Amino acid sequence: MELVEQPRKTQDVSMITNMTTKEMKVEPVTLEGRHVRLEPLSQGHQAGLTEAGLEPELWRWIPVPVQTPEEMEAYIDTALNERERGVSLPFVLVEKATGRVIGCTRYGNIERTHHRVEIGWTWVAPRWQRTAINTEAEYLLLRHAFETLGCIRVELKTDSLNEKSRAAILRIGAREEGIFRNHMITTSGRLRHTVYFSIIDAEWPAVKKNLEEKLTSKAT
Repeated sequence: MELVEQPRKTQDVSMITNMTTKEMKVEPVTLEGRHVRLEPLSQGHQAGLTEAGLEPELWRWIPVPVQTPEEMEAYIDTALNERERGVSLPFVLVEKATGRVIGCTRYGNIERTHHRVEIGWTWVAPRWQRTAINTEAEYLLLRHAFETLGCIRVELKTDSLNEKSRAAILRIGAREEGIFRNHMITTSGRLRHTVYFSIIDAEWPAVKKNLEEKLTSKAT
C-alpha cells in the first residue's frame, strides 16, 4: 500500500521555518525536582562520583567501563572536553535529601541546527535504582529539552543485549526505531549492536503526562 505524506498545517511550516533560522542555545543549567537535582558536571564532583560509581554492574553494558579512580577522572575529563566543544552537556545527579552525588547523565550528540539531542551516558548508584530519582531525572531532562531548548527530537540508545535498559526506555514512552548492527567494539572485543529510540515533540505531551503520573504514584 502506498503511503501518502499529509501536508503540514501552515502554522507548522512557519514554526519549522523559524527553527531553521535559529540555532538551539544549549548552556550549563541546574535542573531541580522534588527528589533529585541535576548539576553541571565539574572536577569537584570526582570524589562523589568515584564513591558512587565504581560498581562493576554499572558498566556492564558500557563499551569502555570505569573501574578505578583514575578512569573516573578520565571519564570526567572526556565529558568536560565534549562540553567545551559544544557536543555534550554533562550533569551529576544529586540526592536532594542528603546532598550526595549518586550518578551521572548527559545531553550528547547535540545538534543545534536540527534541534536534536540525545539523553544518555546515564548511571545511578545501585542503592538509588528503582526509585523515583531515575524517573525524575529523565523527566527533568526531557522537559528541559522540549520546553526550554525547543527540541523536535530526543534520542536514546542502549546495547541490544541490555534488556533492562530497553524496557526502561520503553516505559518512559520512547519509541523503538531500529538496531544499528556492529555499531561499537567494546573493550572485551564484542561487537555491540545498538538499539535506537526516540521521542519527538508531538509525542511529548503524552509522555510528560505519563511520567508525571508515575512520579505522583511513587510519591504516595
